Amino acid sequence: MLKVLVSIGAFPPHLRLDMMESGGNSLPSGSDGVKRKISYFYDPEVIKPTAAKDRDLCKFHADDYVAFLRGITPETQQDQLRQLKRFNVGEDCPVFDGLYSFCQTYAGGSVGGAVKLNQGVSDIAINWAGGLHHAKKCEASGFCYVNDIVLAILELLKMHERVLYVDIDIHHGDGVEEAFYATDRVMTVSFHKFGDYFPGTGDVRDIGYGTGKYYSLNVPLDDGIDDETYHSLFKPIMGKVMEIFKPGAVVLQCGADSLSGDRLGCFNLSIKGHAECVKYMRSFNVPLLLLGGGGYTIRNVARCWCYETGVALGIELDDKMPQHEYYEYFGPDYALHVAPSNMENKNSRPLLDDIRSKLLENLSRLQHAPSVPFQERPPNTELQERDEDDDDRDERWDPDFDMDVDRNSLSGRVKSEYAEAEHKDSESYHNHLDSRRDTVTTFKDIACSKVTVSRVDSMAVDEPFIKEEQDKLAELSDHRPR
Repeated sequence: MLKVLVSIGAFPPHLRLDMMESGGNSLPSGSDGVKRKISYFYDPEVIKPTAAKDRDLCKFHADDYVAFLRGITPETQQDQLRQLKRFNVGEDCPVFDGLYSFCQTYAGGSVGGAVKLNQGVSDIAINWAGGLHHAKKCEASGFCYVNDIVLAILELLKMHERVLYVDIDIHHGDGVEEAFYATDRVMTVSFHKFGDYFPGTGDVRDIGYGTGKYYSLNVPLDDGIDDETYHSLFKPIMGKVMEIFKPGAVVLQCGADSLSGDRLGCFNLSIKGHAECVKYMRSFNVPLLLLGGGGYTIRNVARCWCYETGVALGIELDDKMPQHEYYEYFGPDYALHVAPSNMENKNSRPLLDDIRSKLLENLSRLQHAPSVPFQERPPNTELQERDEDDDDRDERWDPDFDMDVDRNSLSGRVKSEYAEAEHKDSESYHNHLDSRRDTVTTFKDIACSKVTVSRVDSMAVDEPFIKEEQDKLAELSDHRPR
């Protein structure tokens, strides 16, 4: 029997279509003939994802940034203008009631899914509330506050030597790429609109740094790309990645703003074309974590993730939509699928051939899949149910750090253990950065705290070379264009 773990995400109810009628079915066999299990964080009627605690978020994010998110409210934000600017909160990352709880919930869903995969309880885990790929170590960006993807990948690295991250959101997955830019244990592959478009990063020439060189792949695309053209790149590139990198687990960010008709997007993918990426990555029979992401035509986001849940389960859903509480949102056709438009495809065949050949050439430079030395496996993150009546003071904080201090004073608490350090390879790294395209976001005048870098040292992965590479990258990231 199929074991399904169902959990509500921090995600609007009209994005939920009635999928539970299929929840008890056995998942059809994959190409290896093995029955597959699925754990998905989707419907509120079974269980809630366990909220991530401060210490969980600080495995990647800076302490003072997490403290800021925990304390900021719409009522207090006018008293913290300097902190708002420092952490890039406001404008496209607004403060709202329940902000920190929202971050805890979607991050807990993604980390919880990774834990289930590590435990072998599930072969596929889904958290449509997750996939917030722009958040950085110490700043928000592009509607993203906490990078649940990075946290989930760090959890998967406790069990797996190598983890693959694939991003089919229309925006470049810059936050995840930056977090793992200097390690060979995580390969990041992003298919995105490139040009005068947020966040402005993701050039095909951005390939990683140091140990991570050639482990970052960027597929820059133009307006109007359709299903056929998209998969002429996606399948050969991802097939080669799976052959060479041999990941132990895959994280697929399924941002729905790459669909045709999205209010902020400019691609022309159908729901079936988008879901074909899920189907293709599922076919490799590797533990798979499916996450949400962008999407701004809400009824189509619901359609897409509903259909892709069916793809994960191995079930072909009827196009005719069943009656449900939000049925009227999907008129006048009340159908699951929406036809793509007749917009111009600006992706020329020679350009796409050139991109494909460059990326395949970069992959050919990787002679073998990287490995790590034997060591004791660290324990999985324990996500226990939160007592809502408890203030949840977290033992992660140093004894001399008071969570109740005035948040305005946090800017003076920047620890300086790395502040004067200068990486010996900074000159060559900066030469690389000079070749990157200027981004549409501006460089922050106030640098983020250098404390604990990305907290890989406190995380149970405890890989010395990963910590070294993360430290190098964090020391230099203040100079990286954003």
